[in-house]
Amino acid sequence: MASVLHHFLLVLVFLDIHAAQPFCLPGCTCSEESFGRTLQCISVSLGKIPGNLSEEFKQVRIENSPLFEMPQGSFINMSTLEYLWLNFNNISVIHLGALEHLPELRELRLEGNRLRSVPWTAFRATPLLRVLDLKRNKIDALPELALQFLVSLTYLDLSSNRLTVVSRSVFLNWPAYLKRWQPDCGAGILSSLVVALHDNPWVCDCRLRGLVQFVKSITLPVILVNSYLICRGPLSKAGQLFHETELSACMKPQISTPSANVTIRVGQNVTLRCLAQASPSPSIAWTYPLSMWREFDVLTSSTGEDTALSELAIPAAHLVDSGNYTCLASNSIGKSTLVISLHVQPAQALHAPDSLSIPSEGNAYIDLRVVKQTVHGILLEWLAVADTSEEEWFTLHIASDEAFRKEVVHMGPGINTYAVDDLLPGTKYEACLSLKGQPPHQGQCVVFVTGRDGGGLEARERLLHVTVVLCVVLLAVPVGAYAWAAQGPCSCSKWVLRYCLHCRKDPSCPPAAPQCRDGSFREHPAVCDDGEGHIDTEADKEKEGTEENS
Repeated sequence: MASVLHHFLLVLVFLDIHAAQPFCLPGCTCSEESFGRTLQCISVSLGKIPGNLSEEFKQVRIENSPLFEMPQGSFINMSTLEYLWLNFNNISVIHLGALEHLPELRELRLEGNRLRSVPWTAFRATPLLRVLDLKRNKIDALPELALQFLVSLTYLDLSSNRLTVVSRSVFLNWPAYLKRWQPDCGAGILSSLVVALHDNPWVCDCRLRGLVQFVKSITLPVILVNSYLICRGPLSKAGQLFHETELSACMKPQISTPSANVTIRVGQNVTLRCLAQASPSPSIAWTYPLSMWREFDVLTSSTGEDTALSELAIPAAHLVDSGNYTCLASNSIGKSTLVISLHVQPAQALHAPDSLSIPSEGNAYIDLRVVKQTVHGILLEWLAVADTSEEEWFTLHIASDEAFRKEVVHMGPGINTYAVDDLLPGTKYEACLSLKGQPPHQGQCVVFVTGRDGGGLEARERLLHVTVVLCVVLLAVPVGAYAWAAQGPCSCSKWVLRYCLHCRKDPSCPPAAPQCRDGSFREHPAVCDDGEGHIDTEADKEKEGTEENS
């Protein structure tokens, strides 16, 4: 009887022990350490931080798992947790309330994750935090008040991140740093404050001047894990140690120019220059009234560590180029502007026939472009400036090799667009704009060709929508070729070469443009715009393949 009672008591003790044993996650290990119970999940495929962890855990260690965030309320039942290690996961987001309910947290390690930023105000909930390890992440900025709630921190590791510029105020506003220098707080008994900032791509310009001075002045009880902080940029400072670097104070750009008033004649080349001195180095941009229509080359070069020279080149100037050209220099400190006035005067004598300059053509500057294709046609847009003080009317001429007469439309002042609808397939068109009552001149026209008809109305609409006006070629082309359109430096040489080879293979291809019924089509130089290029339809690709094989 005594033996049966003894075995019964042993069973009760065994059941009582296992009933009191906390649950451990599958694939993880749980152990009892000197500081309390520990959960370790190493290389376990956890998609998120488990929400049913026991509040008896003092340490949670989850590493090499596909965790990508620390959501709000992750540790709602773990108010006694002291050590949280989440190293080498894929965490890229820490939500603002992720550390709530962790008032006893002493250590947070997030090494080797993908953090670009940290919600620094979240540390308001962890006043006892002493260790914060953020090394080997992608953090690229520190706000000036980033450390304001880390009042008990003694170890901060920000090494191997992407920090380029950090203000000295980040550390001067750090309560844990300030306590070391307050004589009435018993600084002698405070532990050292350890900071790791090495292996960051520091840009040693004026913005880093404060931090460089701070690092040079650091003494005990503040300790740098690695005191050899190295400049990554700019090029003149690359490879230098902080202790060897002398940086100037920051200043907003100061702009100057050799001449703020420039006067030239029509057809002359001119270069406007803007010299900007600033720290850090400035970026320079130009604005002028016709920037959307007249694009000029801008070359910006560095003439010194904190000096940049920007040159805007205007080739063969027109009267329309007269106006104010604004140079804008800016950096992180501020911006400055400078206005250069350009005056283009009419030429006193006629230009030679081979002159590269373009005359004003009937006392007006006209730039006509095909800017958009629609289901049924195209949209023309133009810049037209008359060399008079009066508002001028303009005349738009539209002709095709399938029509016996031109379409003539008179445009009043202030109108600069016109939609050309109901285009015929496989047809070459020419649109010209001139002053009312004057014939159009060369350089005031644009030629475009529509694609072949693919069948019924629905197919035709689809064909026109795809192929009308892809790249303008002011070139006589046979009817039935593809739609091309425009002005500018030639970049369609591949298409022209392909077209010429096609003509050589096909003896039926006419060597020159067909004669126009009304003489509206003339020879134009081959000029085209850097655009999308030519798009073949399936039928055209099959036909070309057949021709090449033959």
